[in-house]
Amino acid sequence: MTSTGVAGYLNSLPDDAARAALARCCAARRWVDAMIAARPFGGDAEVLAAAERCWWELEQADWLEAFARHPRIGERSGDPWAQREQAGVDGAGEKTRAALARGNRDYERRFGYVFLISAAGKSADEMLAALESRVANAPGVELRIAADEQAKITRLRLENLVAS
Repeated sequence: MTSTGVAGYLNSLPDDAARAALARCCAARRWVDAMIAARPFGGDAEVLAAAERCWWELEQADWLEAFARHPRIGERSGDPWAQREQAGVDGAGEKTRAALARGNRDYERRFGYVFLISAAGKSADEMLAALESRVANAPGVELRIAADEQAKITRLRLENLVAS
């Protein structure tokens, strides 16, 4: 059993603290429960594989629960991870910010949940282009894309758990 990395960190925590740490990575309660049940982890690769497996075993309602905890792209939140992930919006001009706000509203009207993208390392223009192209997707296609983006965000956040 590893004593370092995210696996060692998660293995060392009592259940309540592990639940809180995992919920920062993905807010779907059933995902958190499944990850708690998967402990102890033999290493970081096992944590990431379990996270992926547990995510794709969830149902649509669980995905929507996770999506609901994310701020809109371009909006300030009290979550330092979300702020860091969306840093590409910080230097955006007013025109791009207004287009993001408009796009977020259109997307939410169409699909019923917040636009989700793994924003780390992306510019505001890249996020806007993705938003504008994805709003035309069929609902089932878009749900799957959003779920894939959540899986990417969860992986990134799991990797950042030890650093935080």
